Amino acid sequence: MKRIVYLMATISLLTSCNDVPKQTPLTMTDEIVLTAPDTQSGLTVNEALALRQSCRDYSSEELSLEEVSEVLWAASGINRADGKQTAPSALALYPIQVYAFFAEGAYRYEPAAHTLVKVADGDYRQATAMQDFAYTAPLNLVYMANYAKYTGRGADIPHERRWFLCGQDAAGYAENVNIYCAGHGLKSITRGSAKPDQLLEILHLDSTQYEFVLAQTIGK
Repeated sequence: MKRIVYLMATISLLTSCNDVPKQTPLTMTDEIVLTAPDTQSGLTVNEALALRQSCRDYSSEELSLEEVSEVLWAASGINRADGKQTAPSALALYPIQVYAFFAEGAYRYEPAAHTLVKVADGDYRQATAMQDFAYTAPLNLVYMANYAKYTGRGADIPHERRWFLCGQDAAGYAENVNIYCAGHGLKSITRGSAKPDQLLEILHLDSTQYEFVLAQTIGK
């Protein structure tokens, strides 16, 4: 218990210090160029694991550019010269497409360029969840399966197996975000509920190619 109290105090100190370099306002342009992750920041992995929990109470305080950048990088950013990502993927096909929903619009994350590309103007956070707390939290992530990625070695995998593998991949993405948030003074929760038909329409996605897998809420 004393250890947990100490870790919570450490997070409070980290997030309250004026010299913490995570304060750039997020400007909602058509394409948001994200910042490179600070791989030396935050608590240790074990400290973050000790603090990880699902939260259902969020303020409307916006996240900074640096926080959004590192959340997206934690989910599915490129971390090696060969283009592979922070989270594992069965057969390294990476069929999960990450979308970020803000009050101002919905964006598609492009890992290779480390950018967010706007796909819809307006506040569509209600489509990402079935719980009220997600409707006002600053960021909701949606993980969509893109079955067109199943080519080459994955071409012979049947649909029901693809769905299972996409669930595994999305869970890895989401848990990366959970651990990042726990280690950097942010809150998060992984959710299986959303409004899939609305999401497909908002994101202009073909229902024969894309399917909702998981969602996640991030904030303070």
